[in-house]
Amino acid sequence: MKAKCLECEGEIKLPDDVVEGEIVSCPDCGADFEVIKVSSGKVELRAAEMVGEDWGE
Repeated sequence: MKAKCLECEGEIKLPDDVVEGEIVSCPDCGADFEVIKVSSGKVELRAAEMVGEDWGE
């Protein structure tokens, strides 16, 4: 299964058993994406939310 990177339009190869909620990275630009939908061999991605560490400042 393949998906197109939303940042650089590179090809992201996904395992056949990819599941919703899984985080994948683009091998070209390194951007992280969350798998939001898997159906009929198609995958929808969105930019993964990065949660910063709260150090109490």
